[in-house]
Amino acid sequence: MNIHEYQAKELLRQFGIPVASGRPVLRAEDAKKTANEMSGPVWVVKAQIHAGGRGKGRFKETDAGSKGGVRVTRSASEAAEEARRMLGCTLVTHQTGADGKKVSRVFIEEGADIKRELYFALLLDRQTSQLSFVCSTEGGMDIEEVARTDPDKIHSILIDPATGFQPYHGRRVAFALELDGVSSRQCVELASALYRLFQEKDAELIEINPLIVTEGGSLQCLDCKMSFDSNALYRHPDIMGLRDDSEEDPKELAAAKYDLSYIALNGNIGCMVNGAGLAMATMDIIKHYGADPANFLDVGGGATKEKVVEAFKIITSDSNVEGILVNIFGGIMRCDIIAEGVVEAVREVGLNVPLVVRLEGTNVEQGKKIINDSGLNVIAASHLGEAAEKMVASVNHA
Repeated sequence: MNIHEYQAKELLRQFGIPVASGRPVLRAEDAKKTANEMSGPVWVVKAQIHAGGRGKGRFKETDAGSKGGVRVTRSASEAAEEARRMLGCTLVTHQTGADGKKVSRVFIEEGADIKRELYFALLLDRQTSQLSFVCSTEGGMDIEEVARTDPDKIHSILIDPATGFQPYHGRRVAFALELDGVSSRQCVELASALYRLFQEKDAELIEINPLIVTEGGSLQCLDCKMSFDSNALYRHPDIMGLRDDSEEDPKELAAAKYDLSYIALNGNIGCMVNGAGLAMATMDIIKHYGADPANFLDVGGGATKEKVVEAFKIITSDSNVEGILVNIFGGIMRCDIIAEGVVEAVREVGLNVPLVVRLEGTNVEQGKKIINDSGLNVIAASHLGEAAEKMVASVNHA
């Protein structure tokens, strides 16, 4: 789960990590009052969306201006006007895709005297199964380009889970960032606090870009991105309360309510499968036969008829879906339960695209009989390769 920058900075502040003073604005009519509560002389107005590249982004609406989603202003009234222009408009960045994201809140923050911009992050290194500090002297908006063209400027410092964070980890970060004196000691404290925040809140990523050195020689987190392990949110109602449903795919939110593992993709073949491994194999074979999956959807081993109906509704709500492939291997899951759910779902929501069903395993004959006796226009398949081939052929000939 991702959170907004202003929420991430409040968490940083709670753990003693230096950030500038700032306030969120959710309504245009509150922008002037909020800006006036800050002393300036520089006010920075930042669009709040769950995507990077805001500074180089562009708004679809012409009245929002063409200066991107991060704007430096010199008065409270100018800051309020920029906030008003952003709110309700759609910001497109290299991470949002062409559709962009609607800006429903902005963050007005006090400006800072920037001497240097650095990059600092803490994340899980999945190759080593250890947490890793990732840092670079080349912070700012072009860190992706640095990673591509000059990877030697990006340093990784692993933390053994058996020992946890030790002060020498912080000193290694400070050395990699070419810090000395006060800023070096501050970096050790900052690294320790970030590690504690990461562990206590079950984070997946804390990315500070840029981490700045001010003209006075101290460190400050100028921007921050945080994401958290969704499977651990039950332990953190405070983090769960930061969730912004408007930033998430409505289909994924609906799936979560019914304990369905669903991820929206960009293809045209909707998939309903039981088991993550089988779901991955189903997507692979769809690609093999020349089409693209529209989703990953695992109904799980203990799915009920009601869950199958909801899963079918979620798939059909995707306007990109031109065909649906149901691929069930009944071990724990019974094929007749899936068949009943598919039949009920089709009768409830209708079927305007080809549907291919492949059933195998527990109660497979009962499941096939339910499908065959339903009178639905369903294409049957006996194995996965046949199912994918028939699905792609049906879509191409539709």
